[in-house]
Amino acid sequence: MTNAENDKKLKKVSKKGLKTMQKNRNRHIIREKARVVKYGTKGFGRNIWLSSAATAVMAITLIILFVTVVASVILTNTAELMKDKIDITIYFKPNTTAEKLVELTETIKTDPNIKSVETSTSEEEYAKFLEENATSDEILEILDDDMTKMMIDKMQATMRIKVYDVDNLDSIKTMVEENELFRAYTDKEKAPTYDVNRAEIATITSWARIARTGGIILAVVFLVISILIIFSTIRMAIFSRREEIYMMKLVGADKGFIRGPFLVEAEICGIIAGLIAGTASYFGFKFLSPKLINYGIDVTSINNVLDSNKLILVFLAFILAGIIIGRISARLAVSKYLHKT
Repeated sequence: MTNAENDKKLKKVSKKGLKTMQKNRNRHIIREKARVVKYGTKGFGRNIWLSSAATAVMAITLIILFVTVVASVILTNTAELMKDKIDITIYFKPNTTAEKLVELTETIKTDPNIKSVETSTSEEEYAKFLEENATSDEILEILDDDMTKMMIDKMQATMRIKVYDVDNLDSIKTMVEENELFRAYTDKEKAPTYDVNRAEIATITSWARIARTGGIILAVVFLVISILIIFSTIRMAIFSRREEIYMMKLVGADKGFIRGPFLVEAEICGIIAGLIAGTASYFGFKFLSPKLINYGIDVTSINNVLDSNKLILVFLAFILAGIIIGRISARLAVSKYLHKT
């Protein structure tokens, strides 16, 4: 047999050997991972009471995080909704003509903060008054021709303005107060309504800020508590299995294999906590949602998420957050022990 044939044969043997080694290695890794999951699941059942306490605290932490996010979103949306409904009303002298109102509209529209303008003459305002009091027989009985004419002569024409930014009205105020056309036709007896609902908006905005800040503080407190409980749970599990861990080290088990079951145990806590927190948050919000709507709180965006396919993503977020919290806590506990030994 020639040298070339020998080299070719050796290459074939080497390739075959490498493939076999790779296959065995992959099987070994899969077998090792399966054992880690098996030991971790047994560990969770072995320390069921401590595991249950850790799971409960973690679930509370996740619920608080959900409440913080939801409260911030719905209160901010409510404030924005109220801002969108705000209109500034400017009152003009009775019997201001429609043509003059058009001229005033074109003047006010030069301000870039103006979103829309709607005007009504004295006659149109009187028609609105009749519509609003259509069910009042007493008022309708006294409205004869003379009374109607007198009311129209006393009723101001109006301009209702919606703006993009309700916190930036200085330019509009300046125009109304200093523009010659506005000064000539603005009713001096009835001032424009610049500040209607602003106090309510400021209150809701501050609630949103308080909910966000307070929720974050509470979530951090419970996060620390849940990490400490899981840390203690894992440390006690390590202590109860210290002889087993010692034997694993003697036979050459690496740190990853020793650490694995404890990480799995903490991750199981996180998964269960995520499912509990997600379910409790969903049904809790659905129970409170009609009551919040009755108080004028805008919950549309949250309901849209919970009533769509995105609900699965919400549950996955809960579970992922639980796994991350559990894994971090377990790694801290196991790493500290492994460094000591």
